Amino acid sequence: MSADPPEEGPSAFPPTRWTLIRSARSSPEARRAALESLLRTYWRPLYVFMRRQGLEAEAARDAVQDLLLRLLEHDFLERLSPEKGRLRGYLLTAARNHLVHRHERSNAARRGGGVAALPLDFELAERIASEDAQAPDEAFEREWASSVMERALERLKAEFDSGARKGPFALVLQFFRPGEPPSYREAAEAHGMSLPQLKTFLHRARVRYRELVREEVVDTVGGPEEAEAELAELLRVLKR
Repeated sequence: MSADPPEEGPSAFPPTRWTLIRSARSSPEARRAALESLLRTYWRPLYVFMRRQGLEAEAARDAVQDLLLRLLEHDFLERLSPEKGRLRGYLLTAARNHLVHRHERSNAARRGGGVAALPLDFELAERIASEDAQAPDEAFEREWASSVMERALERLKAEFDSGARKGPFALVLQFFRPGEPPSYREAAEAHGMSLPQLKTFLHRARVRYRELVREEVVDTVGGPEEAEAELAELLRVLKR
């Protein structure tokens, strides 16, 4: 196949988190939908944090669900805005406070009121938590950084799947995922490309991936001016 230049187009992605948060204040239904979207995105670092705090797997699952339900029930959107700090820091503080006070609360009372627990993939989260030997805050930050990269890669895949970008996404994964990639020559021959075509294809994919990572980061801080510092911090965390 030939490696034609990718077609530029908008990424298939919902409004930014802060846009979602602000718009969600219009009705209880919008708030519930926005909170579920946010918490489904960011719950896994919370679970890793709680496991590294020493909670057994079942207790950590309960603690995460309890925290998420409290956030859903107590309308934390009203207190959340980019002007008040990073979303990463807010959720980590919420997790710390929740663990400190969890014995003071009744699970039965907390889970009353008809609020259903969110269906979460604890099996994957447990594998991550079991492999991570870092301190709780560091484990949270590492999983947060990994999640940012993962979401950016999912968005890049969506662009290839939609046809907005041309070429084999499987080839992108060979070079973007952890592990030893094939040689450029092997990859080019396998996909019917010349070496210059392959290098151009991967360069464009990397440029777009970096853009998407930055968008993910901007989406959790006060604005573009804070994004570079946050991005540098997340990259530092991943290199530990």
